[in-house]
Amino acid sequence: MHRIVETEDDVAEGIHHLRLVDDKMAGIVDLAGTLPLRRREPGLEGLLSIIVSQQLSVASARAIWAKVKDRLAPFDAGRLAILHDDDFRICGLSAPKIRTIRSIADAVGSGALDLNALGAMTADEAHAAMVTVKGIGPWTADVYLMFCLGYADAFAAGDLALQEAVRIGYGFEARPSVKELVEHAERWRPWRSVAARALWAYYNVVKSRAGIGA
Repeated sequence: MHRIVETEDDVAEGIHHLRLVDDKMAGIVDLAGTLPLRRREPGLEGLLSIIVSQQLSVASARAIWAKVKDRLAPFDAGRLAILHDDDFRICGLSAPKIRTIRSIADAVGSGALDLNALGAMTADEAHAAMVTVKGIGPWTADVYLMFCLGYADAFAAGDLALQEAVRIGYGFEARPSVKELVEHAERWRPWRSVAARALWAYYNVVKSRAGIGA
């Protein structure tokens, strides 16, 4: 059975492992400070919150998600499928995000995507099931596995902030590609999701230091 990150103690166990297997990651963790748990509720609401927040600042994502919850909750696939586009637009959602939400609602409603069954699958199986739905890309699937289902060994290698954090933290000349980062992250198994938390926190620290990581 795959490990699940449910508590701060689980994060601490992952950090301990990362320190043992990777000296550079130990330094990254030290600079990153306390790592957040960042768990979200699984299911349709959790998946939609990820879709809504993509490519937005934290403040903008929170504001739009608050409007979405206020206007569209409770989230039901059948109800979402019959809503007019204006119901989504008034919340601040773009046309591509509206199309993705409709695609997800159709897949969940038809049973093509069984969100309740994902947690019983391996990370690779769950990832593969999610990306068959139009609009759900690898990043969305990975983030859902990490923070809604709590998979300890999921990893969003396509995330630009993670790529940049590795470039800086490991002294690479160029940002690693998705393939290169997947290979690099092998050393962090079975706690790659905790490594991602550390790298995101590290990147935020680095960004806050004038002239570093520009």
